[in-house]
Amino acid sequence: MNFSKKYKMVSVQAKASIWFVFCSFLQKGISFITVPIFTRLLTTEEYGTYSLYLSWLQIITIITSLNLFNGVLDNAMSKYEEDRDRFISAMQGLTITLTTVAFIIYLAASNFWSHLLGLAPVYILLMFIEMYVRPSMLFWSGKQRFEYKYKQQVFTTLTKSIVNPVLGLVMVYTMADRSFARVLSIVIVEVIFCGFFMILQFARGKTFYNAFYWKYGLKLAIPMLPHYLAGTILNQGDRVMIEKMVNKSAVAFYSVAYSIGMLVQIFTSAINSAITPWVYQKMKNKENEGVAKTFNGLLVFVAGISIALMLVSPELMLIFGSSEYVQGAYVIPPVAASVYFIFLYYLFSLPQFFFEKTKFLFIASLAAAVLNLGLNYIFINLYGYVAAGYTTLACYVAYSIGHYLVSKRVLGHFMDGKSLFDVKTIVLISIVLIGFGIGVNYIFDFRILRFAILVAELIVAFILRKRILQMFKKKKAAE
Repeated sequence: MNFSKKYKMVSVQAKASIWFVFCSFLQKGISFITVPIFTRLLTTEEYGTYSLYLSWLQIITIITSLNLFNGVLDNAMSKYEEDRDRFISAMQGLTITLTTVAFIIYLAASNFWSHLLGLAPVYILLMFIEMYVRPSMLFWSGKQRFEYKYKQQVFTTLTKSIVNPVLGLVMVYTMADRSFARVLSIVIVEVIFCGFFMILQFARGKTFYNAFYWKYGLKLAIPMLPHYLAGTILNQGDRVMIEKMVNKSAVAFYSVAYSIGMLVQIFTSAINSAITPWVYQKMKNKENEGVAKTFNGLLVFVAGISIALMLVSPELMLIFGSSEYVQGAYVIPPVAASVYFIFLYYLFSLPQFFFEKTKFLFIASLAAAVLNLGLNYIFINLYGYVAAGYTTLACYVAYSIGHYLVSKRVLGHFMDGKSLFDVKTIVLISIVLIGFGIGVNYIFDFRILRFAILVAELIVAFILRKRILQMFKKKKAAE
């Protein structure tokens, strides 16, 4: 049976999942491919300003939107199935209202806020314009995913992903203030695409204010605000503090290096979606056979990818930045190692989610964010912006330990003390990875040695390829 016939036999739910994942990968790919272009067109200070804008946008959007387009929307699409359009219309009204309140607060002390954010008022004005329209497309996308209407979403998302950098290139080439041109191009694209969906969804739902839906959305979203905000600060706070404590050029170096280090998440995201159903089935049956061994294999796999990325850090910084950006290569090893620990705490959190014991998430997220800010303040002052990569790593290590301790207690209660984790092996893998993340900095100047280690790693991966592929078939075992 050829691929075309097999594809036609696949359910619409499976097709939607495939296309949504493909779309996400392609969207990230397009965005990442354009990085080398803009790092060469913009000065390091200009690229730092652009990166700082994106960081503040993500942080403040959590407050002005309450992330209503995430869990709240999913629950409502199921609970209010016959009134989805009116719910989305009301949520748009709520996000517009919250954004307006935030804008009034900004106008009341614009100089103070501009100084705090490290951005000129014109950038903050553009940020508010983007925050007004951006949630609308996210609401639309959430509804499309819930109704398995993947064709419209894939087309729209990819079109937007292509138009964004193309318009950016045109405007950067034609305008004198290039960082402003890049930000303005993003806002124009957001207004065109997201503004269209805002109008469309208001026309369909014909509702701005609905007391019942607003109360429902606020009731679910506000308790999650500390978790979302802390998580965003943990990811974006480094850039903000680097701008304050070093300069915007350092923000540029750190941002490019951080993006490269986070490439490992492409693999961990795929693993998460594949392994979760299998682990859930095991916990449902109160079984743990083979789980720890599989986790160990996956952790070795992720650690191996992280190490491979560390080994070519200088070359990647040269490709995605320029000779000026190579100094940021020292940020990549701790960030790549951080992705391993992000994956590790995800594995540790699975029992908490399955048995609905998620209260620890709020405390852990907040504690990790506060710890990150404190460590950044101390070590960026002492060692410069590179230290932010290691403070991030330290926070994710602590986050993982906390999740393990909570999950151990959850498993003890719900699975009669059966463990899903081989702690000794996990600790060993983690120590080796952290050690390599520190040690690789001392061999950056020895390219032959680095590439020899990389080739050896690839040979081992080729020899073990059958075992590696087998680990990704666990999803089928749960179906």
